[in-house]
Amino acid sequence: MDHYRVLGLSKNATRDEIKEAFRNLAVKYHPDKHSQSSNTVRENATLRFKQVSEAYEILSDDRKRANYDIRYSATNNKNYYSNNSRAGGYGNQYNNYGYGYGYGYEYKRPGSSSSNVGDGFVSKLEIALRFLTTRAFLLNAAFAGALLGGMFLIDKSKEAIWSMHNSGKSFEAAMESIEKARARKD
Repeated sequence: MDHYRVLGLSKNATRDEIKEAFRNLAVKYHPDKHSQSSNTVRENATLRFKQVSEAYEILSDDRKRANYDIRYSATNNKNYYSNNSRAGGYGNQYNNYGYGYGYGYEYKRPGSSSSNVGDGFVSKLEIALRFLTTRAFLLNAAFAGALLGGMFLIDKSKEAIWSMHNSGKSFEAAMESIEKARARKD
């Protein structure tokens, strides 16, 4: 579903234009306005109202809009979002935007099915980048880096401390003299 097309706007629409288009279409398709209409007209108006609401929800938030624009521009087909029956249809609070909003629509690349969602280099790269930028991964990587850095510093400082306290002898030379002393003692 093209959110810009639902609101009748171009991709470079301003916030005010998005707000105005939403208000006009929300009044036009509001379920209360069609309460006396026939069943099919009422259902179509309700569906259209939900689509308009979802489009406004995505396009009015800068982060969601940027995410949508990236995903939408990545494909050329018009069937980017499909109604996900597993998600429970309209009212699902866990969609791919990750913000707790939505109506059961999920992002789907053209020609993909649920069995081969991760196929293709771009999809695998996208999955890898998403994993590598998660907060948990970054915290674990920082912790591992700090541990490795600390181990390296301790190793280097051991040699520096030895050379400060034992001038003239290297650690290896001192170990050799200790070994010779033990051999003479035996």
